Amino acid sequence: MYIPKHFDEPRIEVMHDLIRARPLATLVTLSTSGLDANHIPLLLSAEPAPFGVLHGHVARFNPMWFDLAKDVEVLAIFHGPDAYITPSWYASKQETGKVVPTWNYAVVHAYGRLRVIDDASWLRSQLEALTTHNEAVFPDPWAVSDAPYEYTEKLIEAIVGIEITVTKLSGKWKVSQNQPERNQASVISGLKECGNSEAASMATLIESFAKNAS
Repeated sequence: MYIPKHFDEPRIEVMHDLIRARPLATLVTLSTSGLDANHIPLLLSAEPAPFGVLHGHVARFNPMWFDLAKDVEVLAIFHGPDAYITPSWYASKQETGKVVPTWNYAVVHAYGRLRVIDDASWLRSQLEALTTHNEAVFPDPWAVSDAPYEYTEKLIEAIVGIEITVTKLSGKWKVSQNQPERNQASVISGLKECGNSEAASMATLIESFAKNAS
């Protein structure tokens, strides 16, 4: 991933926060027929330090877990907020007209070795942890134990666990850091007026980075 210096986000804790907030990863692997990409929610554990480990599961019929090139790293891509930025928002548009559209986004690339885990007890624990993480925002969280045990046991037979020990993290936060303060302020205002959660999240990111830079 190309990362200009002003868009680089090297802080592990910030990248971990994005992974936890946006756990649906695009998992890129190498198969016998070439590159493959699957979209899989992955749960992060901070240990072992410094980068942590990712846990997830795939359908047993998914060839990704058995048609996997040995000794080749996999890549899990986690997408944070993103938003189109119209040049009409830039305060400097009225001054020079030298503005163009762009796209703001935050993204984390996690590299590592993938291990397959075909164990029912491990899978149940992984499902419980993943469910607890994602249900935490609801007033009445659902738990795996709410479903009949025999029912979930049969479903567990149809999946296989995966574990990725992360060996490298790369973070790119393209959040208007290359713009003067007046343009950052006008972009924040424009995003907030869009009235959707993704634009609001991007506005918050720009505010956070602008505050830290000042």
